[in-house]
Amino acid sequence: MTIAVSAATGQLGTLVLAALKARGAAPVALARTPARIVGYEARAFDYTAPDAAALAGVSVLVLISSNDFNDRAGQHARAIAAAKAAGVGRIVYTSVLKGDASPMTLLAADHIATEAALKASGVAYTILRNGWYTENLTGNLGAALAHGALIGAAGEGKYAAAPRADYAEAAAVVALEPGHEGQVYELAGDSAFTMAELAAEVAAQSGKPVAYVNMTQADYAKALEGFGLPAAFAATLAQSDAVVGTAGALYDDSQTLSRLIGRPTVPMAESVRAALA
Repeated sequence: MTIAVSAATGQLGTLVLAALKARGAAPVALARTPARIVGYEARAFDYTAPDAAALAGVSVLVLISSNDFNDRAGQHARAIAAAKAAGVGRIVYTSVLKGDASPMTLLAADHIATEAALKASGVAYTILRNGWYTENLTGNLGAALAHGALIGAAGEGKYAAAPRADYAEAAAVVALEPGHEGQVYELAGDSAFTMAELAAEVAAQSGKPVAYVNMTQADYAKALEGFGLPAAFAATLAQSDAVVGTAGALYDDSQTLSRLIGRPTVPMAESVRAALA
């Protein structure tokens, strides 16, 4: 069985490749610039114009969602069409927690459209509705330590987050194992935390004062723009953050992720320790 991983040079893609390799597989790495791939068979695959020839002989395609917010759903649809034309047996897609029930309407829209395209394609599929990556919250702790604050608009909402590596292991498991056809999995960390709890953990481990500063959705979007994010992306992130607090957008207690990977997910405190190292 040949498994291919798209967006293979990205943060999640590299981890999925490693998880597959650790399980004895020899995955094919698909990337816009295959010369950047080391240690795997590499093929050129561009979401903007995916070539079905790159998927020749592929049994399972792990389709990692694009980071291009201008035409993400369109890119995914073209990739699905290429997979169908190549005779790919199954597509494993990384979607968003809660899917069409997600209150993160701006962020989820492309994923909802992609899930629909998958189901209409006639190709067997497995949908991984990934929750928040802990690194989304711990990736810039240097600034938080410098200013003594973590900012956001989530209020007292809880994040059931897990590191990318945990989600990557789940992708490897369902790509390798039979019996996941037609399944939709809601994936999240075993334990949830608020932003205030995250700030307290950062303060405890760093020995420096760090507090959570809650903002309105509009003010948080402006702050993100001030950090250099495009306005549309800033608005998407701010809206997503706000509904964490008002609608539990990123909370799930099913523990499906830990059951798939056969171990507890990495707790927030351990992720903070890694980020501060």
